[in-house]
Amino acid sequence: MEEFSELVAAIAGFMWGWPLLILLLGTHLFLTFRLRFIQRYIGKGIKLSIKKDKDSHGDISQFSALATSLAATIGTGNIIGVATAVSLGGPGAVFWIWLTGVFGISTKYAEGLLAVKYRKRNPDGSFSGGPMYVLEYGLKNKFLAVLFALFTSIAAFGIGSSIQANSIASALHASFGIHKVYIGIVLFILTGAIIIGGIKSIARVCDKLVPFMAVFYVLGCLLILALGYETLFYSLKVIIKTAFTGQTAVGGFAGSTIIMAARFGVARGLFSNESGLGSAPIVAAVAQTRNPVRQALVSATGTFWDTVIVCALTGLVLVNTGAWASGKAGIEITQYAFDRFFYGYGGVFLSIALVTFAFSTIIGWSYYAEKTTEYLFGKKSIRYYKVLYLITVFLGTVLSLDIVWNLGDIFNGLMAIPNLISLVLLSSILVSETKKYLWNNRLDDCDKNSY
Repeated sequence: MEEFSELVAAIAGFMWGWPLLILLLGTHLFLTFRLRFIQRYIGKGIKLSIKKDKDSHGDISQFSALATSLAATIGTGNIIGVATAVSLGGPGAVFWIWLTGVFGISTKYAEGLLAVKYRKRNPDGSFSGGPMYVLEYGLKNKFLAVLFALFTSIAAFGIGSSIQANSIASALHASFGIHKVYIGIVLFILTGAIIIGGIKSIARVCDKLVPFMAVFYVLGCLLILALGYETLFYSLKVIIKTAFTGQTAVGGFAGSTIIMAARFGVARGLFSNESGLGSAPIVAAVAQTRNPVRQALVSATGTFWDTVIVCALTGLVLVNTGAWASGKAGIEITQYAFDRFFYGYGGVFLSIALVTFAFSTIIGWSYYAEKTTEYLFGKKSIRYYKVLYLITVFLGTVLSLDIVWNLGDIFNGLMAIPNLISLVLLSSILVSETKKYLWNNRLDDCDKNSY
């Protein structure tokens, strides 16, 4: 078992090493230039996200689709992942995380556009979509479509359910001493009550939970930065400088090179915002929108909020408080930073943040796997999948998940490959649709295929 664990860890390390990082970042850069720096329309996307698209068809509103994707995206990676990147890559990793988010906006836009364009209407009037439909109907490749759906369904039991449940149980047990079995039972019941109602039930919860958890955490970060305003400008200079020079040893920090800063910053940024993985467009495909470009602009704001704002704020707090050089690891680094300004209650604050972040990921990812399972085995299979998903939620709270973490990383990486292939090969469709609706100022036009 130990040898198998080491093998899985080695495969996960290779999967999220330079090959996949180059493939993801390369796609981000390619689409950024192919779409004439679509990031400049992020303000328009934010405005569209809070407006109801009247006279349009879909299962949930554009805001609900965005909230659900953010629920799945904003998770432990925004706290633990950023801390890991900064502890291994130094302050410069924060710059690379931020830059990855900026360029990732173009890929998230592209995924959302294709998801709506190639979505299909079911006999009951509901919609289905995502990379598996893009691959089958857009790229005409059923084999890659099945692979994507299979990888996503498997990944959901790791990164979506058990790993997130484990993070919740560990945080609540450490901060409040609650037994993990009790936490597992409560999570089982709460998750079941939400996901049994499908996307509309999930969206209703995400509409309320996501704004609360994001504002709660962001305000905490801004408060810490405001209290440490005297060194804020200096910290920004250090982040930018060390992104291109590396960092010499300081305190408990062993020092880093520019390669380390870039690698860990890019890796954590990509893993956090999920741009290119193909998960978010599954829910974007069911949004009420009159044409693919409108929803694509809304989808793109997900990466902006997740990485350009939340991850960047976490990194800035870690650098400005000096926590990055404390010699601690993982969440202990972030807790150290928050404890300095919350007088020993930083652990409680982070526990609340982690629990809301992780729980939202559980319910968001449940929908992703529900739709990929439906694609593979039909609508009747959903009931069995939900039971299995809930079981893994409970098991995640009481079992050690070292192998599951690495398996989750592997299948997350495998998801990205067929999805990125479709984005690159269908880039001419992306350009033509963007030109038709955005560049020609026809965002209010209706596309009959979106109905």
